[in-house]
Amino acid sequence: MSKFLIVGLGNIGDEYENTRHNIGFTILDALAKEKNLKFTVDRLASISEYKFKGKTLTLVKPSTYMNLSGKAVNYWLQAEKIPKENLLVITDDLALPFGAVRMKGKGSDGGHNGLKNIQETLTTSEYARLRFGVGNEFSKGKQVDYVLGKWDNEEAKTLEPRIKLSIEMIQGFATIGLQKTMSAYNNK
Repeated sequence: MSKFLIVGLGNIGDEYENTRHNIGFTILDALAKEKNLKFTVDRLASISEYKFKGKTLTLVKPSTYMNLSGKAVNYWLQAEKIPKENLLVITDDLALPFGAVRMKGKGSDGGHNGLKNIQETLTTSEYARLRFGVGNEFSKGKQVDYVLGKWDNEEAKTLEPRIKLSIEMIQGFATIGLQKTMSAYNNK
């Protein structure tokens, strides 16, 4: 049976809930709700697991704060004996317009502290990521306030279908693989 580690990036704490930077947590929470799963607090993360079409998906929300996400990713890859090619990291992306969702097999950290730490910890940028566009509608010097800000009313209205698309892409990654998922979904 194939096992997959699906890591949603975010920061723990009520003040970060429903912020742009926490879209990884938001997507995994939506998936857990859809599948009637509960997260349990475990080492360096909240964890849940479910089976989908013969695959086991371990959902991980690191409790290390964003800039130390690599610690949790590395620990759970080893604990679950999951190869790096079965790792998918869900992250917010300022370079994509709001609601755009793209899967990639590798890439730079793009200035994202969570991805930067994962790359340093795993000593590779060769891992799949699901990038969720949060746009870049902020003035100079306001990037931190923007990503740690809550969704505005217009964004909140259109968030749900984009989260559903993200869930389909996660399941596609585990069943039809990275390339076919990218082909099928990256321009939706």
